[in-house]
Amino acid sequence: MRQPVLPALGQLEQQALEYLWDRGEGDVAGLHLAVGKKRGITLNTVGSALERLHRKGLVSRRKVSHAYRYSACLSREELAARRVLEAAGGVKALANRGVLTAFIDLVADVDASVLSRLEALIAEKRGGR
Repeated sequence: MRQPVLPALGQLEQQALEYLWDRGEGDVAGLHLAVGKKRGITLNTVGSALERLHRKGLVSRRKVSHAYRYSACLSREELAARRVLEAAGGVKALANRGVLTAFIDLVADVDASVLSRLEALIAEKRGGR
């Protein structure tokens, strides 16, 4: 299944995701207190950032009383991995250009125990099919 290209994120959007990852979920008021006030931005600006993240498909929301509660749709690690994959040109490019092989070589040189973890993850994924 092909993942859609990740949209670019502004600084406030990135901070909003960090806030949600740290807390599991949050609302506009909480994010404003944690991030917005320090930056001197309004509650509406914080709300707009969360709305943009929702439209970009990076956060989900549910209505609680008169306000929305937001949650990140992907983890920090998933976002980082997808950014790396996109930068490399996608999965096929990783294999075709030897980037995947070079990555494995680098990992093996730094920490061979990570190779065992990679093998276990691959076996787990193959078993889940």
